[in-house]
Amino acid sequence: MENRKSFGRPQTFERYFLNSAITTKKKKKKSTTKTPDYASWEFIKSHGIKMSFLSLQVNVRVTSMDAELEFSFHSNTTGGQLYEQVARTIGLREMWFFGLQFIDNRGFATWLNYERRVMTQNVKKELPLQFKLRVKFYPEDVADELIQDISRRLFFLQVKDHILSDHVYCPPETAVLLASYAVQAKYGDYDRDIHHHGYLASERLLPKRVQQQHKLTQDQWEERIQIWHEEHRSLLKEEAMIEYLKIAQDLEMYGISYFEIKNKKGTDLWLGIDSQGVNIFEKDNKLSPKIGFPWNEIKNVSYDNKRFVLKPLDKNAPNFVFYSPDRVNKQIVVLCKGNSNMYVRRRKADTIEVQQMKAQAAQERLQKKMERDQLVSEMKRRETIQREKDLMEREKTELMEKLYRFEETTKRKIVQIYILTFKKACKNTDFYE
Repeated sequence: MENRKSFGRPQTFERYFLNSAITTKKKKKKSTTKTPDYASWEFIKSHGIKMSFLSLQVNVRVTSMDAELEFSFHSNTTGGQLYEQVARTIGLREMWFFGLQFIDNRGFATWLNYERRVMTQNVKKELPLQFKLRVKFYPEDVADELIQDISRRLFFLQVKDHILSDHVYCPPETAVLLASYAVQAKYGDYDRDIHHHGYLASERLLPKRVQQQHKLTQDQWEERIQIWHEEHRSLLKEEAMIEYLKIAQDLEMYGISYFEIKNKKGTDLWLGIDSQGVNIFEKDNKLSPKIGFPWNEIKNVSYDNKRFVLKPLDKNAPNFVFYSPDRVNKQIVVLCKGNSNMYVRRRKADTIEVQQMKAQAAQERLQKKMERDQLVSEMKRRETIQREKDLMEREKTELMEKLYRFEETTKRKIVQIYILTFKKACKNTDFYE
């Protein structure tokens, strides 16, 4: 019998990890290798996992782009329960964009399965268990879809890291502009009295490729970034992050997960999965897809061990068949499943929960903007008062200088008059005789 894992077109979507419209099935093969029972007493005892009254507590460390969490969870906890605990801890409500990633026993990055127990998955055996909170699914429009400030910040940090590490190609001119928004997001408005020459010297702002392509000194790069930084005055840090993402989302490699595959002829290719669909790239070109399959034109994807089949919705269109390792096919299915569901969700009316979140976020941003405007207005008022005060001080100083010069001139004139008077008096006497 054929072992097959597949999914069809989604019908509904609430939480892709709790109520997915796409189903997956695969018949397990008998394996001669015995999988360790991570919930067994032998494993728990040998790895020093804490044991509380009639329950096994496992230590875990979750690292996001800007923080690190450490806590314990029950050995029977599922991936979904662990993820929800992490989300509650940091106040993340837009859980559908993110996921927990770990390194498995074979050294490959893998997304945590929400339906299975954490300890039954091939998490690398180390204590505490290591997970990363990362962006898993990208929006089509960051400004419209990303609601919470924490979601926007996590997206901003991860996308910035991808650009700086050259995982996402960025032209030099765009890289400089993005760097200026990153500086605004960190430092706020440019201030000559605070941001002296060299204030960006320790910052990682440009990809090494960009710096190597153009023979500019560090000071010249900083000067270009500073010029743009000055242009972003009065832009809130949160607004600078979203402006950064709005530019970044137009880059060709933004939001694409790449996988190495082979076609029937054995030619090496790249398979890219993003919010719009599945694309096939030549091995030496990740920017321009050779073939594209939008989600609304895909009927089904399935795999049998190394053979993967993408079936278009058009009955007259041929199936696209490629080959990749079984572990890679599993990851492809996970991302296809989630992105397809997200694609359908975007084209439906927002749920009550999302509508409330958007309304709350809009109110909070309006309040921040009002407070910022009030602060700017107060700063301008104080600057005006200070300028007037400085002007009065200058006028006073000038007046005092004029008065001093007048007094000195008057004194000299008086002295001269006294001298002339004295000389006249002397002429009228026998003083010189």
